[in-house]
Amino acid sequence: MPRVGDPFVEHRNLLFTVAYEILGSAEDAEDVLQESWLRWAAVDQSEVREPRAYLVRIVTRQSLNQLRTMARRREDYVGEWLPEPLLTSPDVADDVELAESLSIAMLTVLETLGPSERAVFVLREVFDVPYDEIADAVGKTPAAVRQISHRAKEHVAARRPRVEVAPSEHEEVVDRLVAALNSGDLQGLMDVLAPDVVSVADGGGKVRGAARHPVVGALRLARYLISGMEKTPGTFVASPMWVNGQPGIRMELDGLLVGVVSLTVEDGRVTQIYSIANPDKLGRVDAEAAVAR
Repeated sequence: MPRVGDPFVEHRNLLFTVAYEILGSAEDAEDVLQESWLRWAAVDQSEVREPRAYLVRIVTRQSLNQLRTMARRREDYVGEWLPEPLLTSPDVADDVELAESLSIAMLTVLETLGPSERAVFVLREVFDVPYDEIADAVGKTPAAVRQISHRAKEHVAARRPRVEVAPSEHEEVVDRLVAALNSGDLQGLMDVLAPDVVSVADGGGKVRGAARHPVVGALRLARYLISGMEKTPGTFVASPMWVNGQPGIRMELDGLLVGVVSLTVEDGRVTQIYSIANPDKLGRVDAEAAVAR
């Protein structure tokens, strides 16, 4: 096990964040860290001049290996796939770039990149790793990494949310949505949802009522949400929580966690909703995740 004073312990939060942003899965990120620690423990650490860079390289390589395993699992996944949500401290929002990179919306965009593109983008744009160090991590030349970085940056820029919203405004919209959900207020939902809102749900084929395809439009989505809550035996309660560096929503049914909701906001209304209900992805939202860069 790592000891206090070990560089692995010192940089663990950073290493977890690198792995999580490459993989979109906290469980898989933890597996990567375990394997990376075994590899780190097996080297002569006195010969390592820059432990941080060395550890990032190990974690990146293991993450790319894990991505290949995950790709095979995804082929059999039922319905939409969304990243595994994390409970984060409100303080994470103080680092705007980290909070944006951790957001469910951004991680969903990163899912559209190839493995090497995703690793290069995360290392360069989020953690500002030099090109030559990225090249060592992904097994390519610095020139190739520069090209990959440029393509990935353009790809993400074309798909990422373009509107920056202050956390206070985001929180206010979340509070309005929570109130409308808890009261079953159709008009309240209509008032907080953008006319062309898109809702994506991930139930993994394990949750009745989780839409397997996106639901588009405020009226359609509002009716769908209220109908679903009315048809389900028990009492739904929505409450605010911090999800991946942003204000989000925790959904409980008779006191049990059944979903986590992340959303994007524009002009005081919700434009995109990401609902993670797959129980296999909800195991880490009761303990705050330690993230860093």
